[in-house]
Amino acid sequence: MPPLEQALSSPNFPFYAHLRDIVCQYLPKDCVETIDRTFFVADFAHKEQKRASGEPYIIHPIAVATVIAQMHLDVESVQAALLHDVVEDTEITSSMLEQEFGSTVNEIVEGVTKLDKLRFHDYKEAQMENFRKMILAMTKDIRVILIKLADRTHNMRTLGALRPDKRVRIAKETLEVFVPIANRLGISDVRAELEELCMASIYPMRYRVLKAAVTRARNNRKEVVSGILEAITGRLKEAGIEGRVTGREKRLYSIYRKMVQKELQFREIMDVYGFRIILKDVDSCYRVLGQMHNLFKPRPNGFKDYIAIPKLNGYQSLHTSLVGPHGVPIEIQIRTELMDHMAARGVAAHWSYKENGSKAVSTASQKNAQDWIKNLIDLQQSAGSSLEFVEDVKTDLFPDSIFVFTPDGTIYNLPKGATPVDFAYALHTDIGHHCIGARVNHHVFPLSRSLQSGQSIEIITSKNSCPNAIWLSTVVTSKARSCIRQYLKGLRSQECVLIGRRLLQNTLRSVRIESLTQDQIQSILDNFNEKDMNALFSDIAMGNILTVAVAKFLDPDSHHHHELPVKGTGGLPFTFAQCCMPIPGDNIIAHIAQGRGIVIHNENCKNFREEDRVPGKVLNVSWNMAVTANMDFKTTLLIELNNRQGILSEISNAVDIAGSKIESINSDLKDEKTFLINLIVTVKDNLHLTSVIKRIKAVPNVISVYRRR
Repeated sequence: MPPLEQALSSPNFPFYAHLRDIVCQYLPKDCVETIDRTFFVADFAHKEQKRASGEPYIIHPIAVATVIAQMHLDVESVQAALLHDVVEDTEITSSMLEQEFGSTVNEIVEGVTKLDKLRFHDYKEAQMENFRKMILAMTKDIRVILIKLADRTHNMRTLGALRPDKRVRIAKETLEVFVPIANRLGISDVRAELEELCMASIYPMRYRVLKAAVTRARNNRKEVVSGILEAITGRLKEAGIEGRVTGREKRLYSIYRKMVQKELQFREIMDVYGFRIILKDVDSCYRVLGQMHNLFKPRPNGFKDYIAIPKLNGYQSLHTSLVGPHGVPIEIQIRTELMDHMAARGVAAHWSYKENGSKAVSTASQKNAQDWIKNLIDLQQSAGSSLEFVEDVKTDLFPDSIFVFTPDGTIYNLPKGATPVDFAYALHTDIGHHCIGARVNHHVFPLSRSLQSGQSIEIITSKNSCPNAIWLSTVVTSKARSCIRQYLKGLRSQECVLIGRRLLQNTLRSVRIESLTQDQIQSILDNFNEKDMNALFSDIAMGNILTVAVAKFLDPDSHHHHELPVKGTGGLPFTFAQCCMPIPGDNIIAHIAQGRGIVIHNENCKNFREEDRVPGKVLNVSWNMAVTANMDFKTTLLIELNNRQGILSEISNAVDIAGSKIESINSDLKDEKTFLINLIVTVKDNLHLTSVIKRIKAVPNVISVYRRR
């Protein structure tokens, strides 16, 4: 029986028909026949199964394959999407799949099946071995993660059949794990849909209120939008430039995130009118930019050229902010058809088919993804543990990038906080290994200082220099950390011991310890679980133990302590954690964080993990009350209230009467009547905080006040 007739014989063919229409638009006839046969096998395998909603189970694989087809992925991807659950949930085996559909489809299905077994409760759990497995599955064939993203998209669309608590758990997992991956791969269509679905599940009331407000705002401004559209279209015709112009709709999650992060009111965001101009070539983009700046007045510092300097995920476009008719703010994105296609599909566009059936050429997004995956493989080989590996990947998943230049004008993208050492390794591993200094904008620049966008960097090298273990505490790129670790691991044992010995001696001298007694040596070895001092020195050289922890263990009551509000840091500089904002009276602990030095946390802080509570990473510290008595400390209060006129003024007055100051304030809508106020105030200690809370609680219409930890 021909494949199409097999497919038509299924009672579930109507569900499959839409997918088939999509693949017919871009795949050759023989590929469509292969997909028909694949559907028939998947349908037969799942024929006895039902979803939680009572619908035939085959609806889910079809929906996943539809998302894949909408990305215009290749035939193997669509096949694997249809079959992604058969090995785990049915009697069909991997060997049967390979025999019927080939090794490529079977390997992709196997990769997705392994990912399906991973369950994350939140990003912290995902940080460990499961997250490592997921990232490594992606490095073998990136289509594995594309199908997993499509699978998660359909699951998020159908969360309604689950309990509310399960909906929230899955949505948070999606927002914290899968959305960053979609963003890093440049697949904005999938990322945007997942963000919207996550917000609807985690904050259903806020989502409904915001959606209604956006609908009203869009209806109220139709005339303004159409007027600006006509002006832009008319200017393009006058200039003889072909292109299409559309109004750019702001996504709900994007609006919500801007309101929270930038503390903006809804009307401030919706007063900005967004438009997108799609053109044939890059030359037209820059010509149209000039036309738009003639048509409307450009805003200072409102232009970004992501065509010349693409984002890390390959995104390209010109962005400009203008002042439109009657002073309304306008944001315009100008790009080519290919750039628009890439912005929506990112790395997935690599498998797109041209009209003649051949694969599309490699793109900036594909090259970025390939470089990233090559980097992940290098990290896997050099990482000493799952935690170490994931910490490195996290830097790449959440990049806040800067761009810098070589002296000859070549542009490099680096994560925010990158140092000249990061830049040296970005140029070449050998340059990083032999780096001894840097000049930034022709001036000598410290290797440990963070770079800024637009700087020109020249790296100074010496054949006799080698990587320094201290660099591990300042570099931020995963490539730099990976290369430094690999070099240190390759050092001869004797060299490692010498480096570690020198680092420890320098730190001990800073706290006036010139030599160690035999009893002190034995105490150090016992505390840090080392068999001898050479093993300790090696671990110090590798960056596994920080010398400050050894110094603090030997000298818990340094002569510097009386000057600082916290005792037990060995006189070394420290910062207070912004996640828990400890204040005098709290039980505190110090964490030695690579790249940030000593950070003081509340002992019960949720961000302070069990794996961090090991010798070499923590210091036992306490408050120096004689010093803190004359200091102010910041802490965050969450206030729930029924809004009324003048209530913020009364809260501010209550804080003032209690002898405190407001550092910052922002609000969020909990439901139609209730607001949540996030208030950062200054206090002396826990007792003073209790007084401030008591005063605020006395304000009418305040429902609750509690400290955010």
